[in-house]
Amino acid sequence: MNPLAKIFTWWNGATIGTMLWSSRNGEHVGTDAQGNKYYRSKKKGEGQRERRWVIYEGANDASRVPAEWHGWLHGSGDDVPESFLPAPRIWEADYTPNATGTGNAYRPQGALERGGKRARAVGDYEAWSPDA
Repeated sequence: MNPLAKIFTWWNGATIGTMLWSSRNGEHVGTDAQGNKYYRSKKKGEGQRERRWVIYEGANDASRVPAEWHGWLHGSGDDVPESFLPAPRIWEADYTPNATGTGNAYRPQGALERGGKRARAVGDYEAWSPDA
C-alpha cells in the first residue's frame, strides 16, 4: 500500500499512528492464518481489564476475525488461542469475506436487484383489512 494512504486511511488496515501506538503500548501475542495481528496492553490500571485489540491485514472487516480469536478479544479466556487450538477438521470451510454491499451479495427472489418479481401469495394468506 502507498505510504501516503497509510497515513490518512483507516479502512485499509491500521494507520501509521495506530501501528506506532500498538508497538509502544501493546504486546504482540499472535497472528491468525489471515495475517491479522493481535495485541494486549503492556500495563493495565488497578481494577481494570486488560485491553485487547486486532490490527487487520488488509481491509478492516470484523468478519475476518476467527471465532477463537473473537473469544480471546472479548476476554473469554486468558490463554492465547494458538496455544490450545485443535487440528482443523476436514469439513471446516475456509474463510469467505462478507459479501454485503457487493455484486456477490445474496439477493432473494423478489429483490429489486433481481427484477422485483416474486411469487404471488397463495394458500391461506388473506390480506388484512381495517374493516374486518
